[in-house]
Amino acid sequence: MMDKASTLARKRMTRWLGAAAVAALIAGGAVETGLVAPNPAHAELRSMSQPIQGMPSFADVIDRVKPAVISVKVKVQNVASRDEGDDGDAFGMQDLPPGIEKFFRQFRDQLPNQGGPRGHRQQPRQFGQALGSGFFISADGYAVTNNHVVENASSVTVTMDDGKELSARVIGTDPKTDLALIKVEGGSDFPYVRLASQKARIGDWVLAVGNPFGLGGTVTAGIVSAQHRDIGAGPYDDFIQIDAPVNKGNSGGPTFNLAGEVVGVNTAIYSPSGGSVGIAFAIPAGTVEQVVAALKDKGTVTRGFIGVQMQPVTKEIAEAIGLKEPKGALVADTVKGSPAEKAGVRTGDTIVAVDGETIKEAKDLSRKVAQVPPGKSLTLTLYRDGKERTVTLEVASQPKGA
Repeated sequence: MMDKASTLARKRMTRWLGAAAVAALIAGGAVETGLVAPNPAHAELRSMSQPIQGMPSFADVIDRVKPAVISVKVKVQNVASRDEGDDGDAFGMQDLPPGIEKFFRQFRDQLPNQGGPRGHRQQPRQFGQALGSGFFISADGYAVTNNHVVENASSVTVTMDDGKELSARVIGTDPKTDLALIKVEGGSDFPYVRLASQKARIGDWVLAVGNPFGLGGTVTAGIVSAQHRDIGAGPYDDFIQIDAPVNKGNSGGPTFNLAGEVVGVNTAIYSPSGGSVGIAFAIPAGTVEQVVAALKDKGTVTRGFIGVQMQPVTKEIAEAIGLKEPKGALVADTVKGSPAEKAGVRTGDTIVAVDGETIKEAKDLSRKVAQVPPGKSLTLTLYRDGKERTVTLEVASQPKGA
């Protein structure tokens, strides 16, 4: 009876050891008295401080480009004062759509009135200080920032990444694209960065470097979240939208790609609260290159002009005039004596292409014409009475104030 029970127990133990051996072979271990020896690779505990492979690091890029980014401090005098009770911004931001801010605001200190006639409340003279960002584009000290950072400036001082402060002067500004070119004095071998030759694509990683709230040398990361944004800030809006956090004081600072090239200049945010909510807008590098070249050459930007007043082609308008799809720019009127009028462009025409390139919407026409040097000829494709026809004209200079 006992021998039979012992035999049965030994058989059960043998089956258990066999199963353990199979498990050990699968795991790469060994069997000793029914126990699986642990694999050293599995036995080693992973330290929580070990780096996770495959995660992006931007440190190498930042090491290269950060020295070229500067903080810009501007002294502003004789700023036009506002009437008491006016809660609009004195620097034009009240003209932007709700929620869209040029995210640099001037900080103003009002000095008390000294010596006005008794009984007459004189508007105080206003003084202030502005903080923004910028970046060197050449070793001889030329740097880019926003127009709204340096406008009304009586003096400009820049702070480099190493803390050195240098004076700068404004070479030229372009309010319509909100760009400015400054020249930093006191050196001829400044660190600088290049503008990207290719457009950033939606989904590309980008890095914003600047001086938010006066905190110089701040780096944030995100992606390009949209292209060709029109936020109503100017006639040539064509912004890159990014989700890298940017705030007041980042204005004029660069947005880099992972090659360390500048793909855009930060200029505005969408912000119901005034702080970053993850939607920022940057001027594309292609626009920056054109404007900066003109500012460096002449101090101003000269744009092409053909003399048409336009309106968008809606779906209803397209159906009414026989266009298969809503595209182009509908001519609401032509300026008397303008190149367009001389070439035979009429009210009611729809401009559907410029030099063979399709015009998708009215602002496309504005941007394309503006880029054409005065004196150069271009060809317009017009849709009129159900047919397309072409006219050639010579581009004029855009009148001042236009």
